[in-house]
Amino acid sequence: MHAQQKGDSPALIEGERVLTWAEYRDLRNRLARSLLDLGLRPGSTLVQFLHNSIESCLVSAAASELRTTNTPINHRLKAEEVAYILEDSDATCVVSESEFLPILGEARKSVPSVSHWVVVGEDVPSWAIPFASLVEKGSSDPVEIPEESPGEAQAMIYTSGTTGKPKGAKRRGISNPASVMTWIQEFGLRPDDVHLIAGPLYHSAPLAFATLAQAMGNTSVIMRKFDAERALAELQEHKVTTTFMAPTLVKRILQVDPETFGKYDISSLRVLIVAGAPCPQKIKEDVWERIGPVLYEFYGSTELGINTILKPHETIEKPGSCGKAMPGVEIALFDEEGNEVGVNTPGELYVRRNPMVFEEYYKKPDATASAQKGEWVSVGDIAYRDEDGFYYICDRKIDMIISGGVNIYPAEIEDVLHRHPAVADVAVFGIPDEEWGEKVHAAIQPVAGAILTPEEIQRWARERLADYKVPRSISFHEDFPRDLAGKLIKRQLRDPFWADRQTKV
Repeated sequence: MHAQQKGDSPALIEGERVLTWAEYRDLRNRLARSLLDLGLRPGSTLVQFLHNSIESCLVSAAASELRTTNTPINHRLKAEEVAYILEDSDATCVVSESEFLPILGEARKSVPSVSHWVVVGEDVPSWAIPFASLVEKGSSDPVEIPEESPGEAQAMIYTSGTTGKPKGAKRRGISNPASVMTWIQEFGLRPDDVHLIAGPLYHSAPLAFATLAQAMGNTSVIMRKFDAERALAELQEHKVTTTFMAPTLVKRILQVDPETFGKYDISSLRVLIVAGAPCPQKIKEDVWERIGPVLYEFYGSTELGINTILKPHETIEKPGSCGKAMPGVEIALFDEEGNEVGVNTPGELYVRRNPMVFEEYYKKPDATASAQKGEWVSVGDIAYRDEDGFYYICDRKIDMIISGGVNIYPAEIEDVLHRHPAVADVAVFGIPDEEWGEKVHAAIQPVAGAILTPEEIQRWARERLADYKVPRSISFHEDFPRDLAGKLIKRQLRDPFWADRQTKV
């Protein structure tokens, strides 16, 4: 539609590269047709292992056109982690780039089920297909989808949960008209907006708002990698009006020295949406003071979608809150016995199933069932509601760490550290961090007589885990607190780090 109505207008901008709507449509069709010729079919899984780029947007658009399950994954993962997701997701096609060939080359050895490896860039090995050749040889005519295909595309984001391995949260695309209109109205979005893609598109929130911007016909400015001053330059150069950022990215912009910050005119920015981790009140106040009343916060998750919204004036009027329930979303707080709690009483936050809630954890029916209470679904956060209907996230029922908006599950890290020959026991949890919200801490009980250093533990972890999962701080203990059954009481190790905090997230 946008290609027909404003074909010469810019759809995607990445540095000096500009793609008009007409070019975007034609390249999308070329890529989709070539992937179809390769054997990719509606309902199959396409995995992206890409930086933010015009190519990553083209892959997402082609995947949507083919009604495949689009699965972007974190490009900071190690080969073993990538191989697990490729196998678990039943991936048939992987699109990546030359920079990640060492990881792909290692991962593909244990994932023979992947039929096609597509590589963006000039360095393409013999076992892969050049992305450029697919786009070049495909026809720009509309794609003809095989009969008996799924009615719409799906997305699957891998997220940590109640087990040590990531789980694929599978959901329909952003196709529910009522929900989409609610988002547009509540966040004050407009068809003529210019949207800055600042966060990585393997996260559900940046991907959702980038998709929404394209659906509305916005020009999207793509940052391959986030840099605070570069973000300010993009805001000024393209007169950006909307963006989504995790609190950590907003903080980095605010930390730019005042003289440098003042060189950039960012007065065009109307809507700065934050989520992915609790946003410190100081950041909200600094945004109000230095940028203006532009900050919107929401509470949500890959599984549950957007559940609450806090508008700019409310960020000051309701400090610490993540907002009221989004119109059309029903929220309930339940105690341990399954009873709904009253005002100002903490309870586990549940959302009633709606079209924007995920369908399942892929191939994990037990995990899907454990997240549900009848028609209500939860990711394990504890919250309370005040007299005015505003929600406050105060704790996490499960042990997940959220660092810089990234979900990190301790069980996976604990499994790696347990394999060190000098580690008798280990407990991993999140502790406060001014930069990242939380950082990974490992409490280690060494084997009797063994001598360990933090550096040795970090080296061991770094060789086996993505860098963001490596413990940033480490403590050593002669013994761990345990209950009468001998089970580790992790909270007794964790709580002292949060003793002076009002919340435990």
